[in-house]
Amino acid sequence: MSFALVFHNGHVLTERGFERDACVVVEDGHIVAVLYGAPPPAGKHIDLGGGWLVPGFIDVQVNGGGGVLFNNDPSAEGIAAIGRAHRRFGTTGFLPTLISDTAEVMQRAIDATRVAIAAGVPGVLGIHLEGPYLAPARHGTHDARQFRVPTTDDIARATALGSGVTLITLAPERVPADAIRALVARGAIVSAGHTDASYAQARAGLVAGVTGFTHLYNAMTPLQGREPGAVGAALDDAASWCGIIVDGVHVHPASLRVALAAKPRGKVFLVTDAMPMVGGDRPDFSLYGETITAVDGVVRNAAGALAGSALDMASAVRNTVRLLGLPLDEACRMAAQYPAEFLGLGGSHGRIAPGYRADLAWLDADITVRGTWIAGRAGTPGSGPPPLGC
Repeated sequence: MSFALVFHNGHVLTERGFERDACVVVEDGHIVAVLYGAPPPAGKHIDLGGGWLVPGFIDVQVNGGGGVLFNNDPSAEGIAAIGRAHRRFGTTGFLPTLISDTAEVMQRAIDATRVAIAAGVPGVLGIHLEGPYLAPARHGTHDARQFRVPTTDDIARATALGSGVTLITLAPERVPADAIRALVARGAIVSAGHTDASYAQARAGLVAGVTGFTHLYNAMTPLQGREPGAVGAALDDAASWCGIIVDGVHVHPASLRVALAAKPRGKVFLVTDAMPMVGGDRPDFSLYGETITAVDGVVRNAAGALAGSALDMASAVRNTVRLLGLPLDEACRMAAQYPAEFLGLGGSHGRIAPGYRADLAWLDADITVRGTWIAGRAGTPGSGPPPLGC
């Protein structure tokens, strides 16, 4: 029997951890078998050279990459360019993320994502609308002039993608519970972020349908002794997920370890909050007409506030191992399996197991990406996947 792809001679991340004697068989874009202890079957062999084969990373917060900011280029071609940039770092699934903007730009971004999905742009899983239903007191680099309370028309627009995942970050104290319930009823995943909510307000958001917290600790009310705030609500709630930015800048490693200790395993996952310099050749870009610059890997606006990151997902995995002390298998689950589960894709993405999509990343001992496959199609590190429509 002949198979399309057979991965062997490496450490394969399965449900039991890394297994040295496993080989992975891929056919028609899906994993059809994980075999043990026998010579690899016939097919196109991919010798992993003792490296590590892991599920491709899934990043739910990608503002830009390859010199492209989604707000500035809300097009299918822009999404494809962002995907190519991040694929070099092991990301095989992502949500292009729109920072708070006008209704017109939001509509263009949603339409572009719909076109990208229909065209088969590699890796695009849907869209993340980060705002504009946010708290002015926690605006970060967002333009607070764009903030608003969603109307019925806004809810219809925000949930009009039609295929793929729609993730919406909002401030639960700014959005009525009925509006949150309406977003969820129309298929959106709702996350709390850029919020000035009290603990009680954040809890009310969770009751209304919020299931996640966007870049935990950043741009939200902190945990204090008599007022737990949004952070306390996130850590106290066993059912919700938390995205974290592990770059050594956005959050102190000790605070991240506290989150990992407080939340059930699988409820904390990695995000990059990446900006255009990831996979690009310039250290700066324009947002709302303002120049944003990365200096020594830290992205700030003119006022000195953090403005997203220059983090890629492979670096986030490395940092999780080196800064937080987690084993590589768990760091990889935080980059693949757990975000897939947050997005409702846990039955098809984020694992190496029969029946799952063959979205894979090949790592070396330094956690550098040697190769990627999306639905069994290879991409070359440094060049990315084929262009739009291929």
